[in-house]
Amino acid sequence: MKRAYHNRDQRGFSLIEMMIATVIFILLCGAAFALLSVAQQRYQTESQVLNSFQEARFGLDEVVRDVNGSGYPPMNSFSFSTTPPPANDYASTPVAWAPGYQSNAPCQIGTAGGGTCTTPGDFDLIIERDVDPWRHDGVEWTRYQLAGNVLSRAQTYKVVGGDPDGTTSPAFVPYVQNVMNNTSAAQIAQFRASYPNMFPGGNPVPVFSYTCYTPTGSQPCPLAGSSNSPENVTDVEITLIVMAPTRDAQNGLPRLIELHGRGHSLNPIQ
Repeated sequence: MKRAYHNRDQRGFSLIEMMIATVIFILLCGAAFALLSVAQQRYQTESQVLNSFQEARFGLDEVVRDVNGSGYPPMNSFSFSTTPPPANDYASTPVAWAPGYQSNAPCQIGTAGGGTCTTPGDFDLIIERDVDPWRHDGVEWTRYQLAGNVLSRAQTYKVVGGDPDGTTSPAFVPYVQNVMNNTSAAQIAQFRASYPNMFPGGNPVPVFSYTCYTPTGSQPCPLAGSSNSPENVTDVEITLIVMAPTRDAQNGLPRLIELHGRGHSLNPIQ
């Protein structure tokens, strides 16, 4: 009989070695999955921030386009060889106002609740323009209003002898969500801890700021003296502070973006 012998070089792993290897493998897999989870959460947060940015940018661009087309067509673009055109065929003024529009008595534009205008104001704007000049089916009132944290938009046809405030109010639809310009003082303080350059002085930030034409040049409407009226508005500065729907996945803090745009009316003082 041949003697069986055992080659030490061909031995397998011991049970302890297998257990140690298994533990190391589990730890590595756990670390990998933890990193993957963090990466997924980060991706979801950044995607939501990007979506919020895109929505806000689209809304901002639309407001700028509306302001750029405000006051068109003016009354002097029509021929008066026969009879004057109906009042809803031309824009009487770039920016409609309340109160006093029906009596053709412009109010005074203010800031932080100042002035006598309900609109235009820090968070409310009504543009008067022909949305589709090629079809020219009449002039429209286009309105933007921030209520809570939703910037809404309304668009109706101009009504001869009508009130732009009352006419557009029932037509609002949500336009940009999570707009934080006029949020509470407590939330502003929370935001400033992460974004110290936002909300200067801890105050709400106007969505709309206005520049008026004066005989000596354009200047901020509240400083324009006798020219401080909606019919003299030449430029509208738009600021949107938008918060992402969810907090940052890593630190739990809110994510905000601030966007700026400026529209210029080509037909002030109709």
